[in-house]
Amino acid sequence: MIKQRYSVSRGVMVNMIMVLVLFIIAVISINSGKMNLSPSEVFNVIIGKGTARENLIVFEFRLPRIILSILVGIGMGTSGCIMQSLLRNDMASPGTLGISSGSGLFVLMFVVMFSTQGTSSAIALPLLAFVGGMTAAALIFLLSYRRGKDISHTGLILTGVALSSGYGALTTLLTLKLDQHQMDFMQRWSAGSLWGDNWNYLSILAPWVIVLFIYTFYKSQILNTLNLGNQTATGLGVSVKPEFLGLSIAAVALSSGSVALGGNFFFVGMISPHMARKLVGPNHKLLLPAASLSASIIVLLADTITRTISLGTDVPTGIIITVLSTPYFLYLLAKAN
Repeated sequence: MIKQRYSVSRGVMVNMIMVLVLFIIAVISINSGKMNLSPSEVFNVIIGKGTARENLIVFEFRLPRIILSILVGIGMGTSGCIMQSLLRNDMASPGTLGISSGSGLFVLMFVVMFSTQGTSSAIALPLLAFVGGMTAAALIFLLSYRRGKDISHTGLILTGVALSSGYGALTTLLTLKLDQHQMDFMQRWSAGSLWGDNWNYLSILAPWVIVLFIYTFYKSQILNTLNLGNQTATGLGVSVKPEFLGLSIAAVALSSGSVALGGNFFFVGMISPHMARKLVGPNHKLLLPAASLSASIIVLLADTITRTISLGTDVPTGIIITVLSTPYFLYLLAKAN
């Protein structure tokens, strides 16, 4: 009997270790920043004995940002994992398929016409980003569709890249109508700024991400089967088209919600499934949690660095993520050649 490279027990252990690492980074993050708090002061806040200043720092500034980082990581990591599995292409992600660009275009349209503050925008932004992402996905499938033939996965990605360039041109055109405040917001959003860090936004994003992640995890065995190929999956009794459509919508919704309130973090959606696959293998019951956890660790670590280390200016989290992730991505490319 051939011994499997990745055992279930190893995968569970790796996921538990990543949960611990994420918790440690969260503890460091809540104690770090320009307004320093000691661990004892944070503990006093948690047990309800903190001062008004300490409560303000923890509950209004740091804790919402930590939760947002984790939710964005879960959304982008899970979305990227689904797309790579459905298309069986390691380069697939919300960014390379143009989904993030479509979501971004609709977010920009909202910024041009309305304010980004208030409860109404907390509801409207994720919904508009989802509509933009679904519009982009529908266009990609329509342009890639050939009657009587299976859709080419490579064709989907190339079509997504082309549409992403078109969305970029429209985005540039719309930015000409922005005032200075709106322009600053869009520049930071494009660079990957965790701007939606208040409880109004989190109350919308949290159930959005959690429900969709649970649905995706419930479909993990379907993803395992689809990963074998459409013909094999059909032979094993899977309704390929409905399952493909449902999981695609879930992936678009996850990335759209994350993009709306967290900025453009498409690189996380590409790199975290690679890292998770190296650690736990291709079984989606282990891979989906690992991808979401690794993405959350990357986002939270990058955000902690931007808030803790003085870099001369307020650097968006997305830039730090790119700096941290690029060496690993180059390693993957070098190993593939």
